[in-house]
Amino acid sequence: MSHVDMSKWPSAWKRFMYRGYTLEELVKMPLDKLIEIAPSRIRRSLKRGFTPEQRKFLEKLRKYPKKVIRTHVRDMIIIPEMIGRRIAIHNGLEFVTVRITPPMLFHYLGEFAPTNKPVQHSSPGKGATRASKFVAKK
Repeated sequence: MSHVDMSKWPSAWKRFMYRGYTLEELVKMPLDKLIEIAPSRIRRSLKRGFTPEQRKFLEKLRKYPKKVIRTHVRDMIIIPEMIGRRIAIHNGLEFVTVRITPPMLFHYLGEFAPTNKPVQHSSPGKGATRASKFVAKK
């Protein structure tokens, strides 16, 4: 399917298996066969085909094999030819650089670039009322 240099992959990746297929077999596998072994949600999405933005992203990925590719396409499904690449995924504020590893196979890019931070409350801010300034002792 693509021109992936497998000699540079870590040895742990070579032992990776997905539904009975090794990583090398998955990379060589045509898209039709990949669709058959994908989970149902991903299978449905792949059967519909790639959107123009996703196609453009894949072309860029193939054209620049050494570069970190920056993208806004968060709904792109991770396929075997992306494994080992570094992709900068936009989270709404900045680009989060992610290295694609075998366990990420058939997940969405957006899953690895969270769009919000958990709220961490601290003491009351300036202008708070007397009652709301109370902080319980622990």
